[in-house]
Amino acid sequence: MAEKVDMSEEADRAVKIRNALTDKLRTDGMITSEVVERAFRTVPRHEFAPPGTPLEVAYNADDSVATKTDEHGVIISSVSAPFIQARMIEQARLGPGMSVLEIGSGGYNAALLAEVVGPAGRVISMDIDPEVTERARALLEAAGYGNAVTVVLGDAEHGVPEAAPFDAIIVTVGAWDIPLAWLEQLASDGTLVVPLRMNGITRSIAFRREADHLVSTSAEVCGFVAMQGQGEHAERVFLLPDAHGRAVKLRFDDGAPENPSLLDGVLATERTEAWSGVTVRHGVSFTDLHLWLAGFLPGFCKLAVDEGTDLANERGTWFPFGVVRGDSFAYLAVRRALEGAGVEFGARAYGAHGAEAATALVEQTQAWDRRARGGPAPTFAFWPTGSDRTRLSPGAAVFPKTHGLVTISWPATG
Repeated sequence: MAEKVDMSEEADRAVKIRNALTDKLRTDGMITSEVVERAFRTVPRHEFAPPGTPLEVAYNADDSVATKTDEHGVIISSVSAPFIQARMIEQARLGPGMSVLEIGSGGYNAALLAEVVGPAGRVISMDIDPEVTERARALLEAAGYGNAVTVVLGDAEHGVPEAAPFDAIIVTVGAWDIPLAWLEQLASDGTLVVPLRMNGITRSIAFRREADHLVSTSAEVCGFVAMQGQGEHAERVFLLPDAHGRAVKLRFDDGAPENPSLLDGVLATERTEAWSGVTVRHGVSFTDLHLWLAGFLPGFCKLAVDEGTDLANERGTWFPFGVVRGDSFAYLAVRRALEGAGVEFGARAYGAHGAEAATALVEQTQAWDRRARGGPAPTFAFWPTGSDRTRLSPGAAVFPKTHGLVTISWPATG
């Protein structure tokens, strides 16, 4: 009898925490529609988390919950953070009776989608990993959504053509490209929501058709586990060891240097600095700066550092974005603003041509400040192979992909 009481109390506590999460998502603007709010109040997220996950962890608005790791401990499947799940469902503009393809299965997000589209709608969730699909299918069945969601094993590159067209395709893994199958299976007035990687920077972008290409209607900052299968795109990582064998890692999603050996011993050179005069107050977002650098700074890369390196000891004075120029590299740095509150952006660099690398980074930071900062949000577009590219904006950042081009246009740049 005592055990039943405990289970009942736990169930009541789960409802309270779930409602508190939903209240927060609504207050923060992550949820904007009644139908999505009802879904979040209804679906028991904790039942899709690994056994033993505390309710406070399962219902944390900002954190994902890992459900599978590879042999190296890298997360390859997870229940995404509630805030981005809410935003992506809102981005998709879903309603009752719609047909949805979810790429990447965890179970919980598919259950939310089923609540949103209702009994007259249709949800298909696909994943390439049989362990993931088996788990998702079992959890959906246990939570009462076994008949509301069809779980399919397959490579996302090909979609599910036999069930097309879809009013929405929602991708819940990080994609480097947009397979043509997704375009073929998307209804003419449908929405594709995809966490798209552009030179290592990811945005959840809602795309709709415009003539022969796709144009964004919204974009959200996000991060997801990487796509597996035919659409997988591995980044290239170069290690720059210091005198103690610890390393700074340069991570290239695209445009890796042809001769990385030129950087051998670069950390032993004298460090140089350059400062931009561009400042930002504490607490003010500048995530579009990263996107600008990824689009307009050739040689752009992301950084990771081992503990014990000089950069690790200087955390708080730099950001993990940089640029390589031959035998030198620079990275985005900050220092206390000379006037007023906040910090000033700049660059620190190593190598014989470090000053040139630092200058390139600083100049693009200044260009972002002049031409994009504080203005209207950029527009993203996907131009599939065969589309009329004479219509590309001349000032757009361009990211070549296997199946086409991705462009980012800031209003001030065209």
